Amino acid sequence: MAMGVDFVFPMNAARDYDFRSGLRLGKKDHIVEWPKPRKPAWMDEETYNSFPDKITIRELEIEKKRKGYRTEKMIIVTSFLNNKLIDKNKLTQLYSCRWFIELDLRAIKQTMQMDILKGKTPSMVRKEIWACILAYNLIRKTMVQAAIAHDKNPRELSFTHAMNLIKSFREKTIFSEKNTTAYAILLQKIAQIAVGNRPNRREPRLVKRRPKAFPRMQKPRNQYNYKKAA
Repeated sequence: MAMGVDFVFPMNAARDYDFRSGLRLGKKDHIVEWPKPRKPAWMDEETYNSFPDKITIRELEIEKKRKGYRTEKMIIVTSFLNNKLIDKNKLTQLYSCRWFIELDLRAIKQTMQMDILKGKTPSMVRKEIWACILAYNLIRKTMVQAAIAHDKNPRELSFTHAMNLIKSFREKTIFSEKNTTAYAILLQKIAQIAVGNRPNRREPRLVKRRPKAFPRMQKPRNQYNYKKAA
């Protein structure tokens, strides 16, 4: 909030709310003030004192409707205080876009194979993360260019398909915006593959593959004793 960044979060299950208090904006929609909680043990005093004693936020109830399912109700918290400018419908639509965040994290961790970092020191890990984010943004930038050139929605294009195409063009040393002919072909190929429209899709946080029966390695490899062949 200090940086002027707005947010939309689900209400924490441990926090109480009462729509009879605060400034009423509509049915189950009001503005309240949250006082600063006690300093957590992991936070230093200087950081804690930099936060205001209270913040003004908006609490409201939204309804998520899906064809063939019961209407789901949930409480969300947001910094968008103007209900005339940002009403319940707009906030419901905005909150539903959080699925894109899950897809983006999956693209970074799984598609770009960043779920396990290779760096051995904190500085190398930071460099590895920033290099990956840079590559991710460059791929997304190319996808946006392809969408604009071929009248598509960037979110309808496949990230994996775009990444593989860019990799192939790089291996052939023809991935360059200066090479207008090859770049136009690249954008055309990226725009050809569209992903399915799956609103309100749910993904259980479960592991599909069964773990192997071997114990986990908990010390350096050279500290394990190996039986020598007779």
